[in-house]
Amino acid sequence: MIDYSQLTTNRSILCIDMKSFYASCSAVKMGLDPMTCYLAVVGDITRQGSVVLAASPALKQKYNIKTGARLFEIPNDPRIHIVNPSMNLYIKISTELTKLFNRYVPFSDILTYSIDESFLDVTGVKRLWGSPETIAFKIQQEIKSLFGLPSTVGIGPNMLLAKLCLDLEAKKARGGIASWTYEDVKTKLWNISPLSEMWGIGSRVEKKLNEMGIHSVGELANYPLHLLEKKFGVMGNQLYYHAWGIDLSKIDSHLPQQQVSFGKSQILLRDYKKEDEIKVVILEMCEEVAKRARDAKKAARTISFGLGFSKYSLGKDFQRSKTMEQPTNITMDIYKVCLDLLKANYNRGDIVRQVSISISNLVDDNEWQLDLFHQDSWKKREIGYVVDEIRNKYGPAALLRAVSYTSAGTTLHRSKLVGGHKS
Repeated sequence: MIDYSQLTTNRSILCIDMKSFYASCSAVKMGLDPMTCYLAVVGDITRQGSVVLAASPALKQKYNIKTGARLFEIPNDPRIHIVNPSMNLYIKISTELTKLFNRYVPFSDILTYSIDESFLDVTGVKRLWGSPETIAFKIQQEIKSLFGLPSTVGIGPNMLLAKLCLDLEAKKARGGIASWTYEDVKTKLWNISPLSEMWGIGSRVEKKLNEMGIHSVGELANYPLHLLEKKFGVMGNQLYYHAWGIDLSKIDSHLPQQQVSFGKSQILLRDYKKEDEIKVVILEMCEEVAKRARDAKKAARTISFGLGFSKYSLGKDFQRSKTMEQPTNITMDIYKVCLDLLKANYNRGDIVRQVSISISNLVDDNEWQLDLFHQDSWKKREIGYVVDEIRNKYGPAALLRAVSYTSAGTTLHRSKLVGGHKS
């Protein structure tokens, strides 16, 4: 049994979620009611296989069209509005929402979990604004008044229970607000099954837990802790205490720390079957990853490279790394390592659909070790910073490599996107 009275994390946390955020923003922009209109935001309305990024509540309920569905699955109904994403609008509204939250709590008590979901610690402002339920209602009404957007709020004594309350009760509750306490753990949390409905448990962990005879959160909470730790290590300890509704993390502990790596992963718009075409995408991505490192005045020793293959290919996805003696942020140095890893792991004819590149083992780029065998390496480093200045001033497409203008290039297309979607 857990003695909750001994915990120091009995706080008042709000988890605020914007209901069907992309779809709701687009609906308001078009003068529609986000709760009653039939609207889908699609990655690209010109491609029948394009993914549905968001669907309005009414569209979900009537036609069962959800995020992740395809454009061709949407019925041919004149009442249904199908639109491209407006990423600049979504980002702007998300920023304004954070400013609204800041009128109730300081920035240090706000965690922007995603573009449409945030955690607020209102423990210290209850004397000013009222109970957590009152604060949640005031924020919800102000969001509706200022932006015309619907929202839901889960309330709990820690971030875990606030999030679970949001997902499992508040989104279905009349008024969109619900509250959980530690006393609700056994009656509301332990009944959760399958385990993948529990925040923080993915399909792989669920499968392993099922193999141990654990199929509900209650069974997880009552499973011997030492056996969970033996199976999962530190994660087993976390699984056990989360099943009891205990989360010791604080909002300020989730604030961004020093960058430990820079990476880029890209799902290609089509299958790449030719090795020369694959190399074009690799070079473009090396350019982008190297620029991120230079922007932070960092250089890396470890280069990681991976490929994901099409479902029509016999190739098996791989991820490989190589560590160098001399740290670098020069595009062609990173590219050369990626080509070496490509040559060692790629079989000619395999069909590529995803490329990922990351650099880690970072050091400050404030000094350069001269190399007798590569005496012009410092010039390549300086050229990189000059190119970055031009792109920062005139846009990412102001200066491109010639390969980006070939049919295999993706940089020119992606330079017109925001967050991977149309702006």
